Amino acid sequence: MMKRAIFILALYVSSMMLVAAPAAAQIPTAAVSLSCAPISINVEVKPGSTYSGFTTCTASNPTTYQEKISILVTSDGLATASPGDMYIGGNSEVDFQISVRATPYMVMQSRTLSVSATVQEINSVPPANTASSQNNMIVNIMQYSLVQVEAVEPFVQLMPKKDKNFEFKVYNLGNQIDFMKVGITDSSRTDLEKAGFTINLPAVKVQIDAIPTATKVRVMARTPKTQGWSDAYHVLDFYAESEFACNNGGCIRESQMITVYVRGVYLPGFEVVPAVSMLALAAAVAGRRMTGSEEEEGEWRESAPGL
Repeated sequence: MMKRAIFILALYVSSMMLVAAPAAAQIPTAAVSLSCAPISINVEVKPGSTYSGFTTCTASNPTTYQEKISILVTSDGLATASPGDMYIGGNSEVDFQISVRATPYMVMQSRTLSVSATVQEINSVPPANTASSQNNMIVNIMQYSLVQVEAVEPFVQLMPKKDKNFEFKVYNLGNQIDFMKVGITDSSRTDLEKAGFTINLPAVKVQIDAIPTATKVRVMARTPKTQGWSDAYHVLDFYAESEFACNNGGCIRESQMITVYVRGVYLPGFEVVPAVSMLALAAAVAGRRMTGSEEEEGEWRESAPGL
């Protein structure tokens, strides 16, 4: 009877050990949490900028075991830099940075960016479960402005009281559609109007796409009614200014000057200097003829005394 009781007790203890052994060898459950800020990354692509943006992410390990985490970044056609993997202690967190680089002069737009953290190991062994966390963000390619102005005719020669349409080419070299304020500088307009010019600008603001093709802007002008006997040189200073740049704290203005040469009023077919020279020559010839006639008359009287 005693032997039977000992056998049953031994069998019970053996069964308990068999059940407890797998439980002791069981791999713990993995878990990870990921958060990033900011979730909206602004990237400047104007000339002279870094063309880069950044965000900081935090990976947290809520378990009591050390975990090995792999980081995967998926971008929408943008270059990125981030750590490949890291170790996080139990009930700890690690910060890391992700950088995004855009192509210089990219068109203003928004791209997506995804960051995920996945547990590769827990307590130095592969996890029995799949544990990952993901964050989705937006990368904003920021708008910038760049203006270029060209004069179709940098030098113009006109007669008084003549109408002329001066043409200028305005280029939007930025990365998005922009409104350009166009006009004549205040000092240039004041000088021209004092000289007798009439200036008219049909458009004071034009919408220009971000394309290599220029938009032509006209300035209508009439030269002074009377110029006098002398020629005169005048300067017309045209400008174009980005409305977007002005609305964002830094006006960008480009200007282009043209020279307007207004001729003096001369007698038809004569210039001032040649006309004066011809008059002087004519006076000299007339004086010489009068002197010659008086000498001939004196000689004739001497040869015929009594007359």
